[in-house]
Amino acid sequence: MKKLKIALDWTANTNHTGFYVAKEKGYYSDLGLEVALITPDSDNYSVTPVKKVELGQADLALCPLESIVSYKTKKRPFDAVALATIFKEDISAIAVLEKSAILGPKDLDGCTYASYKARYEDEIVRQMIKNDGGNGTFKITYPEKLGIWETILNGTADATWIFTNWEGIRAQQEGIKLNLFKMADYGIPYGYSPVIMANRETVDKQKEIYSKVLKATKKGFLFAQKEPEIAIESIKPFVAKEDNNIDLVASQMYTSPYYGNSDNWGIMEKEHVNSFLSWLQNKGLEKAPLSYKDVVF
Repeated sequence: MKKLKIALDWTANTNHTGFYVAKEKGYYSDLGLEVALITPDSDNYSVTPVKKVELGQADLALCPLESIVSYKTKKRPFDAVALATIFKEDISAIAVLEKSAILGPKDLDGCTYASYKARYEDEIVRQMIKNDGGNGTFKITYPEKLGIWETILNGTADATWIFTNWEGIRAQQEGIKLNLFKMADYGIPYGYSPVIMANRETVDKQKEIYSKVLKATKKGFLFAQKEPEIAIESIKPFVAKEDNNIDLVASQMYTSPYYGNSDNWGIMEKEHVNSFLSWLQNKGLEKAPLSYKDVVF
């Protein structure tokens, strides 16, 4: 059995169902793989998933596409590469409480944004505000990553970035009304998130192994799409205590259509990736002239 570690980007949730299904149903082991799933609560997110791959602590990780760009262009570059996307389109959004009277990104001027401290994140949000007619003058705080959602609820921040299929479902269940602002609605061709990434050099050397990982993972996600109520039983034991009250079936039902299908699961469209990379360069957020082949294997 080939032992592999996959560093997930958050505590267990319906972005990850396919991994847990593939592990529990033996899709990985059937292909000679022994896969361990690592979640960031094990070290309170002190080491990011991609960093774990760079340090050799994991073989694959989940991250947004811009993390691939960031690692390839830092002072000491790491040749990170995206292998597949979980979702065919963006299901994230900037969230604010409806009662805040923030009706659009421009209303975030003068407000507090709780950031995950990703390299391009704050400037993406700033541009979003400007595209809506604001100045982009907002306060940024950097809470502990795993506690960011709570900052919206307790009033220490006015806005943050969420996945509508997780925090959005949780808010719905708890009767918390949100206003959601999606990147695409404000002129930002945001990239794929999350993507499955790895070290290009390692993938080049072990293509068959990584191909098997993707094959089993795809099978897990397509099972979740077809049998959501059965699939969520695979992640239920691993969901964090603070998320125990989330309706996993509702979340999975919301999530599943975004996986794509057996023909296109995981595929990142070249035009969409290049559009995002060009946008980063045109806005001065990245100087490197990267293209699709630089960031996608």
